[in-house]
Amino acid sequence: MQTLDHVVVRFAGDSGDGMQLTGSQFTTSTALAGNDLATLPDFPAEIRAPAGTLPGVSGYQIHFSSSDVFTPGDNADVLVAMNPAALKANIGDLRAGGLLIVNTDSFKQKDLDKAGYQVSPLEDHSLDRFQVISIDLTRLTRQAVEEIGLDTRSADRCKNLFALGMMYWLFDRPLDSTLNWLQKKFGARADLLEANRRALQAGWSYCEATEVFHERYHVPRFPTTSGLYRNIAGNTSTALGLVAAAHRSKLPLFYASYPITPASDVLHELAQLKRFGVITFQAEDEIAAISAAIGASYAGTLGVTCTSGPGMALKTEALGLATIAELPLVVIDVQRGGPSTGLPTKTEQADLLQALYGRNSEAPIPVLAAATASDCFRMSYEAVRIAITHMTPVILLTDGYIANGAEPWLVPKVEELPEISVSFRTDPENFFAYERDPQTLARPWAIPGTKGLEHRIGGLEKADRTGHVSYDPLNHEHMVRTRAAKVERVVDLVPDQTVEGDEAGSLLVLGWGSTYGAIQGAVRRARSQGLRVGHAHLRYLNPFPKNLESVMSRFEKVLVPELNMGQLAFVLQGRFVRPVESLTKIQGKPFTEVEVLNRILELAPGSNGKGGAA
Repeated sequence: MQTLDHVVVRFAGDSGDGMQLTGSQFTTSTALAGNDLATLPDFPAEIRAPAGTLPGVSGYQIHFSSSDVFTPGDNADVLVAMNPAALKANIGDLRAGGLLIVNTDSFKQKDLDKAGYQVSPLEDHSLDRFQVISIDLTRLTRQAVEEIGLDTRSADRCKNLFALGMMYWLFDRPLDSTLNWLQKKFGARADLLEANRRALQAGWSYCEATEVFHERYHVPRFPTTSGLYRNIAGNTSTALGLVAAAHRSKLPLFYASYPITPASDVLHELAQLKRFGVITFQAEDEIAAISAAIGASYAGTLGVTCTSGPGMALKTEALGLATIAELPLVVIDVQRGGPSTGLPTKTEQADLLQALYGRNSEAPIPVLAAATASDCFRMSYEAVRIAITHMTPVILLTDGYIANGAEPWLVPKVEELPEISVSFRTDPENFFAYERDPQTLARPWAIPGTKGLEHRIGGLEKADRTGHVSYDPLNHEHMVRTRAAKVERVVDLVPDQTVEGDEAGSLLVLGWGSTYGAIQGAVRRARSQGLRVGHAHLRYLNPFPKNLESVMSRFEKVLVPELNMGQLAFVLQGRFVRPVESLTKIQGKPFTEVEVLNRILELAPGSNGKGGAA
């Protein structure tokens, strides 16, 4: 048994090969084994892409370690390729000397033709730089389940469990978690339960009996703070953060959305939590979803809607309504590649300017961003706290990478979460619909139907204090500036910006959103080479933390990596009038550590300016 500090494994095959299921089961067993981990599910946008073709390839990568993990890994150590298309799409990311496991039953000439191979890569020596393990995976799976009496198609669908059993043997993982999962999933179908169970155990036994692998590997546990942990994906984390905020504020949660990739899982998660006072509503379109959420907020409920970039565009007018009506509302944007339909299943960070400015007229809204899958819990909770405290809509930005990715999460105690205080106006004496709290500038939250608190609501401009419809020019300017000042006062709830690494020095790497892991890993590697580099990660994008300009001033240069054409860099240069270096990527993929490290080495004084690939 060889001990390793960290390993990156990638499963790849057709959409129908169950690669997402295989990866998620391996992730669960890895979390139970006590490793730190990060994952990157990667699946096609086409619902029924032709089998065996490049557009139909689905993949799942997991990086697990006995120490801190910040990204799903730059290059895979192990690639499981179920067919030639999966091999062709992923072989470029397997490190030299890495372990390549291929299902030779899927390398017939027709399979090679679909993937664009003229000659089998298993025969032309193009794979000589890898450790290639060729296995008749389909045939072996059929043999394992032969006695069950399944049809050929159903038997072949078990081959992902055979591959998973092999990986469990290779990395010293017990089968228990997956066997328990199979019991829950197929308990009502004894034949499918037994077939998948046999396939899983056959994969393990095949490795044990044939010694196809020369080594087995063990990755020790990651030392953690004591407490209750669970494996969590970003969309699940977002959903739980909303439920926790509703519980803490003692408000019912009304969640309205229209299905859209990659945001739909938030709806799926919340629909299972009705016992916690959650009401979910699948609307007929994006406009109906946000309008229903606004109505729920008006009625004294926590109104939330969630979407992706195209849906945000459709919600724009209603966002203006929530702004001028000054109602608490949370809008979550799980960003994806665009514009238009763009890359529905791929990640991007290109909705920042839309979130900050994408409404008619002057309609400022607080904007937050989550950094990791588990951080989605904290920031969705924070979005609710700000929305209620300041009576304003709030936008939370996540993206496809962290929405679908998973990591271990230390479950917090609800009583230790920040307080969310709700105060409904009930006293009609001296009631004015747009009278302001002197500290937050929030107007009263008056539930319709409360006697004596009748007031106007809607998109027309309101008179200060009374809330009557007003076309007075000076009142309009006063109200516009008051709404802007209210958002600026959100800064009182925003913690000071912290810096990881050097507090001052030659280079500050300033990020936001899902670039956190790649930046953190790259900065640690740069500092290990003696460079004075710091990492600041923004979770509050409007307003910025009070001390952000001071933090930036302590460094000679500022580098902003982001998955767009430089949107945050543009905003920072305009706000603080100083040059900012930009590192951009628009490929539907997250940054790798090496991509960020290479740019750091180019900019940081004292480095040799050479690339950091290692």
